[in-house]
Amino acid sequence: MADRAAGAAPAPPPLTHRRVLAIALPIVLSNATVPILGAVDTGVVGQMGEAAPIGAVGLGAIILAAIYWVFGFLRMGTTGLTAQAWGAGDRAEVDAMLSRALLIGGAAGLVLIALQWPLFAGAFRIAPASAEVETLARDYMAIRIWSAPAAIGLFGITGWLIAQGRTRAVLVLQLWMNSVNILLDFWFVLGLGWGVQGVAIATFLAEWTGAGLGLWLCRGAFRGAAWRESARLFEPARLRHMAAVNTDILIRSLLLQAVFVSFLFVAAGFGDVPLAANQVLLQFLQITAYALDGFAFAAEALVGQAMGARARAVLRRAALMTSLWGVLTVIGLAAAFAAFGGAIIDLMTTSAEVRAAARDYLPWMVAAPVFGLASYMLDGIFIGATRTRDMRNMMAVAAAVYAAAALALVPACGNHGLWMALLISFVARAVTLGLRYPALEAAADRPAQARG
Repeated sequence: MADRAAGAAPAPPPLTHRRVLAIALPIVLSNATVPILGAVDTGVVGQMGEAAPIGAVGLGAIILAAIYWVFGFLRMGTTGLTAQAWGAGDRAEVDAMLSRALLIGGAAGLVLIALQWPLFAGAFRIAPASAEVETLARDYMAIRIWSAPAAIGLFGITGWLIAQGRTRAVLVLQLWMNSVNILLDFWFVLGLGWGVQGVAIATFLAEWTGAGLGLWLCRGAFRGAAWRESARLFEPARLRHMAAVNTDILIRSLLLQAVFVSFLFVAAGFGDVPLAANQVLLQFLQITAYALDGFAFAAEALVGQAMGARARAVLRRAALMTSLWGVLTVIGLAAAFAAFGGAIIDLMTTSAEVRAAARDYLPWMVAAPVFGLASYMLDGIFIGATRTRDMRNMMAVAAAVYAAAALALVPACGNHGLWMALLISFVARAVTLGLRYPALEAAADRPAQARG
């Protein structure tokens, strides 16, 4: 076998439950740290004793997260394409994928820096705030935007590591960034009194040092020559294939986001209390997503590697094993939400009206993990196989089903009908993707085609 630098990837270890958990659990732990950082950011500015800084940090962070989220396709697309190259034993293409992802991330970040003023102006037009909050939020965003190349590049780095099953490295990266951010928050805000700008500088430094650590964790890619070979990096067929995959994922993600945004808009029409209750209950969906991400990411890596190796039996085993752990996870989540959902609601709000309303709709949260499992897992499977056109098309069908269900159910059942429509959309996405799964498996039997 050719040596590593010459382009051969090492043979993957046997596919076992231990291997699935080794990939999945670090992602679950990594996700668990995300809310901690948001709580610290809010807590340190809260010590200033004013409302405006809290609102400014929250609004600024949400706007930047929404802007960066547009480039989330880079994480998913990089995972699928890299995993397939890894499974095919093409180490040179694995290394080249990292360079392409970094080039896209860097270029996207520079474009955002150049367009920051119209982007921020448009954001505040959509989400207006008081003059004081907007001024502080602009100060916060004006600092953080300069780490956009690092933040978006990290999508590619994370996807590249996940593709090889190196999720412990992803956990290390997340822990580093969160630890740096939290420590600098305390120093800059409470120690030096820099206020909102201190929070922004802390995040700016965390993202750039995180990107540096990420590159160090990926240092193996830079030992050979493939990562800098322009003929390979800019090969038209590979670039077209990467562009098609990423475009499909972007459209699919925009459609999914449209469903959730419309959900909130419709809920707003029910009044302040149902809207607040829905916002509380959406955190249950967030918990579900964080818990299932680990197994969906494992499916991306393992299915992608099997697809690259043209190993249909291994692909099916990867899909089944990761989904089995997903089933066990949602059973635990549904039981926990049924037993402790009321207590969780009480932690999130002190309003008696909102607590009562949220409890009224809590059964939908007990059902949501069960009804959503197949769509989560099939997303991971289809990303790994880079069957992104199917993902895009079936998400369009699911969005249409959601709209039809909402139009039919909301007038008759109100907010209960809205939740029912959302869960129906999960099922529609699962069923339609499930119908495309046999074609996905069959593709693993065909000889590898040029990436285009």
